Amino acid sequence: MKTKRKILFILIILFLPLLLGFFLFSFHLKNNLLSVYENNQSVEIKGRNNQIIFTKPNPAGYYTEYSNEIPKEFKKLLLEKEDKYFYYHFGINPVSSLRALYKYAIKEQNSKIASSTITQQLVKILLRNETERTLKNKFIEAIYTVSLETHLNKEEILQMYLNSVYFGNSVQGLSQASRLYFDSQPNLLSDKQIIQLLATLSAPSNNNPLTATNKKSSELLIKNLNLSDEILKEITPFKTNEIKAKQEKFNNYLKDESYFELQSLNVDCQSQCSLTIDKKLTKNLREILKRNLLSLSEKNVSNGAIIVIKLPENELLSIVGSPDSTISSSGYQINMAKKTRPIGSTIKPLIYLKGFENDLRPYTLVEDKEYKYTIGSGFAFYPKNYDYEYRGEVNLHYALTNSLNVPTVKVLEYAGIDNFNKFLLDDLEFFPIQDIENYQLSIALGGLEMDLLALSYYFTIFPNEGELLPLKVYDNEKDSESSEDSESDSESDFTYQTSTNFLQNKKIADQKYIQLINKVLFDRKTGIEQFGMKSNLNLLQDNYSVKTGTSREFCDSWTIGYTPDFLVGVWIGNSDNTPMNGISGQSGAGEIWNEAMNLLINSEYNKKTPFKFNLIQEFYEDENIEYGLVDDNYEESKNLLENNNLILNPHNGDIFLLEEITQIPLRAREEVEWYVDDRFLGAGKEIVFDVESFGDYAIRAVGEDGEEERVVVFVEVE
Repeated sequence: MKTKRKILFILIILFLPLLLGFFLFSFHLKNNLLSVYENNQSVEIKGRNNQIIFTKPNPAGYYTEYSNEIPKEFKKLLLEKEDKYFYYHFGINPVSSLRALYKYAIKEQNSKIASSTITQQLVKILLRNETERTLKNKFIEAIYTVSLETHLNKEEILQMYLNSVYFGNSVQGLSQASRLYFDSQPNLLSDKQIIQLLATLSAPSNNNPLTATNKKSSELLIKNLNLSDEILKEITPFKTNEIKAKQEKFNNYLKDESYFELQSLNVDCQSQCSLTIDKKLTKNLREILKRNLLSLSEKNVSNGAIIVIKLPENELLSIVGSPDSTISSSGYQINMAKKTRPIGSTIKPLIYLKGFENDLRPYTLVEDKEYKYTIGSGFAFYPKNYDYEYRGEVNLHYALTNSLNVPTVKVLEYAGIDNFNKFLLDDLEFFPIQDIENYQLSIALGGLEMDLLALSYYFTIFPNEGELLPLKVYDNEKDSESSEDSESDSESDFTYQTSTNFLQNKKIADQKYIQLINKVLFDRKTGIEQFGMKSNLNLLQDNYSVKTGTSREFCDSWTIGYTPDFLVGVWIGNSDNTPMNGISGQSGAGEIWNEAMNLLINSEYNKKTPFKFNLIQEFYEDENIEYGLVDDNYEESKNLLENNNLILNPHNGDIFLLEEITQIPLRAREEVEWYVDDRFLGAGKEIVFDVESFGDYAIRAVGEDGEEERVVVFVEVE
């Protein structure tokens, strides 16, 4: 008896290290397979409300969606078909294995008798050995199979199998197969749908439910499983149009149209991630864009774009750069939200902001009249208003609200072109497509180029009280909640690259100057002259500010407006830069902007947050109310742009063409005496000089108080 115990003890001592070694080795093999399994899951890029925007194929090129549930009826029939003794063996069925070995020994290699258990099939899938059926591979698979069975329970193995098994048409796993073939969830599959999927397993490419042979395979399976023939009667092959519709619907599920714009931003995730994009909102905005572009087609308008940013977080809710990216014509496969275009008058709030920082105010007076500027080429530059009319003396509030060009040039001139250029390049970190020095005063007339996304981003400084915050596309908070154990971060899992720096976090302007801009753009009544009583810029909700823009020759129409809760930017035009037929910022982009704003106003994003105007002071003059800041020197700021020129017309250096009748109108600030080459011509604020011959003429005006001013003009022969 003692000898037997001694022998048993020795055997335990000898085999214990072997058992421990195998346990550790099998644990390592199990972890290898689990790693492969995790990497086989398709990366899903989701938007708000957990809606899938894009599903990336896994390393094998298949689309998977892992599920934790195991449908009861599917499980029952699967085990009956594939592995009756699944719960009774240790991953390898000895009877089936011996039978398969015997068939192999007698060279009966065409035998269709299956020997693999579900665990063995899972191992084959994960090792990608389905097509290489060698003894070496089978031996390796057997070790991996026992390893899985050692460390995982049966339900875990079955769940992994259902998520990994191939069902044809690049679909892996029961979840995606149910969605593709039957537009259903696995737990909602009918008996006939379960049979059709199970019949697919033996030949996924040839026997899947979209093939004509699936019904025959299902019939054989029903007989083998002793199921009711009634199930077979319910199985009808899909028609060609049904197959096409199913595949198209599934493809739309895998890649929503909103991903078209995100690709141009290089938005990508290496693991499961969530974006700030609202898929439903984007779809609705695309429909608005498509419908409006269709109605504007007779005005030669083909393209458009919409941007929506949630405030104050600066989350990109929607970017629409095409009405339909599936169409290859009309520039529809270009993301116009990222194409650089002349921005027209939308630059004006930024110019006025710099003016207000230099003591100009909304009540500051300016002469809206013809001015002459000499540009770098030596030619004369006469800025014109949109309607080619001048309004005389106006204040900056009126000028900005009615989008007058000439006063904007005076503001830019006063603030300083170099100062404004520095603001664009250094503060906003704007990257112009040409040397910023080339623009000069034409910036005030809308000559600067920018894309809608960048312009909308810069505009967020107004609703965000002067702060330029990072534009968020990646929802870090949601992902951290869904993967608390993950060690990855946004920098390693997410890329977001454009030519514009959208990741700035800085103070751009003092809040008090921002409030002045918001107050002016908030005022729709003062802009009635330019935009009318009824306008696309009018909304049912009052707390919003808005600015329009139109580029030269009506090539671009812009509208950007915002509340403290959200910002909407719209552009329309043509991708080939051809002019539209008289479409302005208000009539073109304004209509789309109006619909988009109303959509947001009636959404969860509208918190009805009021603007802050606590730093603004009201000033009263001639029963009118104007706005400035506390402690303003009203009179001084009011007259900062006062024009002290005595001669208003002509300008020094003007050139006129000698014709049969050539008349030069002379205008002055006040009553003066006019002299031409020291010859008295007449008196008055306005008279006419009749020119009889070519040459240069010195025109002199003498005021009542003795003030004099002199200009020289040139009359040339053609």
